[in-house]
Amino acid sequence: MTGAVQPVVGAAGGENRGAQVDTCGFQVTFFRSRTDVAADHPSRFAARQLIFAHAALTDLGRGRLQHDQRIARIGFGIAEAAVGDTDVSLRDWRLGRQARNGGSRYRALVSSDSAGFGFDLQFDTVQTVLLQGDAGYSRKGPQPAQASHYYSQPQLAVSGSVTRDGKTLPVRGTAWLDHEWSDSLLDPAAVGWDWIGMNLDDGAALTAFRLRGVDGRTVYGGGSFRSVGGTMRTFAANEVSFTPGRQWSSAASRARYPVEWDLDTPAGRFRVRALLDAQELDSRASTGSIYWEGLSELQDEQGRRIGGGYLEMTGYAARLSL
Repeated sequence: MTGAVQPVVGAAGGENRGAQVDTCGFQVTFFRSRTDVAADHPSRFAARQLIFAHAALTDLGRGRLQHDQRIARIGFGIAEAAVGDTDVSLRDWRLGRQARNGGSRYRALVSSDSAGFGFDLQFDTVQTVLLQGDAGYSRKGPQPAQASHYYSQPQLAVSGSVTRDGKTLPVRGTAWLDHEWSDSLLDPAAVGWDWIGMNLDDGAALTAFRLRGVDGRTVYGGGSFRSVGGTMRTFAANEVSFTPGRQWSSAASRARYPVEWDLDTPAGRFRVRALLDAQELDSRASTGSIYWEGLSELQDEQGRRIGGGYLEMTGYAARLSL
């Protein structure tokens, strides 16, 4: 779940210093992973499945990223994940769904005393589910088995509150939810990926990704565009081109990330621009990787803003291992 929010103007405790200052980006991601422990292992303490969680808050006004991570084995009320619906928890972090008015209402609850942030947000669907790939079967490599089941919920309407350094503010905004699961691994030639999920200001939704080789070339790509009227276009592997632009170097990992991209798709040519360079997340204490994921802007060929969302880049600090 990713998105952008601003304080509610006029609400108690609200701020109004301008959109650029007030805007915050947020992300919360839950991962469930099967281990090598046999499913019929007799011990209740056997770690058959693990739950990981990452959460972050990008504060443009203060020019900083706050983030935290967690990991636990499933069971004992510490970490749980439902099979039939969205309902996952890891200690006091939670993401759940309820049916509402023919659609869905999600709720994300995150609190991190150590990192100094938290949020309690609701997300209401205003559009139908977006099935990625071929009716939800999304190829991720040249081999047919290299694929995932993948759907998105773009243009979610956000309400709730964000806490920064002990101060809680009511907020509203837009968000994007992805749900993806797979038994396959990355193609051996891929070291990581570049991905965007963008809510366009007119109500459309743009997804684009590429698996990237050690030489920086594309191993496989794809994506989709859904217009505000609901017309869907799925991109073939050879129809998406990522061209890196300006780069930012991390002092912590020494990785260099392209924080601006030129993107060519069948839906048009775009520029993706990070709204804050330093949005690298060190998740070595949970998933074992360092990656970049952050609030970004989508521009047209003339440099005008036409949307916003998140850019994710993996495999720059080291080859991604799944």
